[in-house]
Amino acid sequence: MPKPIRVLIVDDSATVRQTLKGILESDPDIEVMGAAADPFAAARLISQEAPDVITLDVEMPRMDGISFLRKIMSQHPIPVVMCSSLAEEGSETLMQALEAGAVDVILKPRMDTRQFLIEAHVRICDTVKAAAQCRLGSRPRPAATAAAPHPRGPAPKLTADAMMPAPHASASGAMARTTEKVICIGASTGGTEALREVLEELPADSPAIVIVQHMPESFTAAFARRLDGLCEVTVKEAQDGDAMLRGRVLIAPGNRHALLQRSGARYHVAIKDGPLVSRHRPSVDVLFRSAAHCAGGNAVGIIMTGMGDDGANGLLEMRNAGAYTVAQNEESCIVFGMPKEAIARGAAMKILPLNQIAREIGRAGNDSSGLVRHQEHGNG
Repeated sequence: MPKPIRVLIVDDSATVRQTLKGILESDPDIEVMGAAADPFAAARLISQEAPDVITLDVEMPRMDGISFLRKIMSQHPIPVVMCSSLAEEGSETLMQALEAGAVDVILKPRMDTRQFLIEAHVRICDTVKAAAQCRLGSRPRPAATAAAPHPRGPAPKLTADAMMPAPHASASGAMARTTEKVICIGASTGGTEALREVLEELPADSPAIVIVQHMPESFTAAFARRLDGLCEVTVKEAQDGDAMLRGRVLIAPGNRHALLQRSGARYHVAIKDGPLVSRHRPSVDVLFRSAAHCAGGNAVGIIMTGMGDDGANGLLEMRNAGAYTVAQNEESCIVFGMPKEAIARGAAMKILPLNQIAREIGRAGNDSSGLVRHQEHGNG
């Protein structure tokens, strides 16, 4: 039987420490090895035994979480998940944390509705499990354990059927390639920095792109602003009805599903509420299915680093609808979960390292002949 994931909680609030401990230890695959009220107490615990994952508050006495994160990454790299309150003013700080080496962000659990607590349980436990699989420096994690997490308790793992019906092969396969290409990208753990690397390489006239990156609400807007300041393409958090335009990248807002829709020869995004799909909202499967429905052979689907299998079925639906599909390779993934599942299901037409994905977007996104779809699997 595999050993449980050992987690150290660092937060100056006793209530948050106790709540997180209860949530994490309700999962038999996770064990809370300790809790600390500040980074100095945490450092003492780490010196005695290194945890597998640290959950780290941002604002704490004596030393802030970002400074402590930088010390951890420089001295003894351990997967760190930042734990934050839902506050727009704090989202820029969380972007700094991701740049400094944090692998993901979770929201501090709130005592709201029962459904909120159920979803918070799913997100927090899944994020910690994903963090435990991250490849950091000299501490690679075995990729074989990066499979989809098992649903527990009263939170069923819904498919994209919860948002829209499955595409009909006869309808999608007959769709003519008469419009500009649209690029659909899905990513999770490790995706914020991976997406930055890809988007920074794109020229200003790149094909229209819509992205689902698993991230809490309010932080996707800060993520989009950060990318917009770094990239030649325009990047923004998607709003309902936003047009898909060349040179524009739309980031699905946290806690809302994003769907591609078509009006005549033009595409736009619809932003909708709904249940967790593949244990996520936004869900990559929902975006990819919508692309299979309305874009068919005009779409390009790309699945990148992340734990679980969100997007694997959707990418296969895109391929079956005539889209060109790509998966990030194992060596360049922080967590080889989502691409691995997509590859195993035969969804990926090509397998590429991260540093070749931007070039492939340009090539596939500007291809009007359809020839690119006939390539075999490859590693670039």
